[in-house]
Amino acid sequence: MSARRSRILAATLLLTASASAQAPPKELKGFDAWATKALSDWRVPGMAVAVVRNDSVIFAKGYGVRALGAPDPITSHSLFQVASTTKAMTAAVIGMLVDEKKLRWDDAVTQHLPGFQLFDPNVTRELTIRDLLTHRSGLARGDQLWYRTTLPRAEVIRRVRFLAPAWPVRSQYGYQNIMYLTAGELAGTVAKQSWDDLMQARLFGPLGMTETGTRFADAVRASDRAMPHADIDDTLRLLEWRDFDNVGGAGATNSTVLDMAKWARFQLDSGRVNGRRLLSAASYAESHTSQMFQRVDTAARRVNPFRHYATYGFGWTLMDYRGREVVQHGGNLDGFSSMVATMPEERLGVVILTNANGTPLRDVAMYELFDRLLNATPARDWSAVYLAERARGRVRTDSVRKARLAERVMGTTPALALEKFAGVYTDSLYGDYAVAFESGALVLRRGPNFTGRLSHWHYNTFEVKWADVAQGTSTATFSLGANGRVARLELDGLPPLRRRPDAPPPAR
Repeated sequence: MSARRSRILAATLLLTASASAQAPPKELKGFDAWATKALSDWRVPGMAVAVVRNDSVIFAKGYGVRALGAPDPITSHSLFQVASTTKAMTAAVIGMLVDEKKLRWDDAVTQHLPGFQLFDPNVTRELTIRDLLTHRSGLARGDQLWYRTTLPRAEVIRRVRFLAPAWPVRSQYGYQNIMYLTAGELAGTVAKQSWDDLMQARLFGPLGMTETGTRFADAVRASDRAMPHADIDDTLRLLEWRDFDNVGGAGATNSTVLDMAKWARFQLDSGRVNGRRLLSAASYAESHTSQMFQRVDTAARRVNPFRHYATYGFGWTLMDYRGREVVQHGGNLDGFSSMVATMPEERLGVVILTNANGTPLRDVAMYELFDRLLNATPARDWSAVYLAERARGRVRTDSVRKARLAERVMGTTPALALEKFAGVYTDSLYGDYAVAFESGALVLRRGPNFTGRLSHWHYNTFEVKWADVAQGTSTATFSLGANGRVARLELDGLPPLRRRPDAPPPAR
């Protein structure tokens, strides 16, 4: 990071925040100083934190700034994209429909969405709502189907039939956003309204979450809005808010830390608000019941020796920490990372919202807060532990990069003139990728949000440098057919894209 950017970051991170700033409870004495240092250590512009104990919000405060280089502080009313913390909300609303006997957890998806179809017709017939909510569909993520595309929700769900299974259904945990999108749309269909309106009517309204919504167009009108950031090439960069409406029930919620604290209160009170039950005790318990095993490997135990197991409920990861159960879920979207976590036996809940991409600070702050609130000696210096783990990850990434460079064969040329690689390459799942020959170079485009310039790497392989710097670089490899013409394009993480036949010349 440049010296100038370092000075700006250091200056802005000294700002702490909020019109509603309050003195912390005695257990959090010194937390302000800890938070300010953590923002600097992790190079995160801003963070909002709330703590719930019993049925009260005992602490809510913003730290840092909404946008790097600008003075506007994060407050407890600053709006963030809260991403996958949406999943448990979608599951809760489905639980309300279960309570009303409008559906059952083990209903087949096709009972309520007759047009739903997966790659394997047998799995199509047997997949249940419970399967949608527990990441056991047998499908790999397939996120490039919805991520920054203009495909509406219905089309994303329609195309999932072209996503081949990665493993047998119910055989293992595999995080799957499209299945949660499907769950949200199914709930809306059953309730005869959109998922967005259903969430407002059944959850946000009753909980008094007046600063929360699911529509991008509404969010970008907010005056107190945290701006997203990403660390790109060791430089912290400001991003624009991005429209993720099409991921719906998997992650489209926008909220503030005070509103998310109301959601945490609802969880700690077993599905009640102000003494009124919105979710039955049975449905609440089912959402907090282990449904699918999650692997806790050696690396995870090295980072956190106080966690021994992890399972998945409905939109929640269920795990242990220092002998207590923790019910938590994080969220990540471009430029935002969030965490909602409760410790039911202690009647504690914490919410952490940050405006930085994929930052472990959300987890670090969760453990730091739990340690302080338990009146326990801090288990360890969580920032130091996670920073060391990040450093190890960067060493591994650098090793992979060096290995790739070592494999590059210098002095080669493409098999054909560059203009011969131009064409439209397509896949039933992901759609069209257009390669154009412009000003002596190849340019790759997918819809309005992805444009990349291709530079020759070796043989028929090119490096794609995306115009959106947050996307980094990709590798594109072309394959020739028996006729000597380009037949396929392979891009990182995608199945081979077949070249569409060129349009015939116009009739004379």
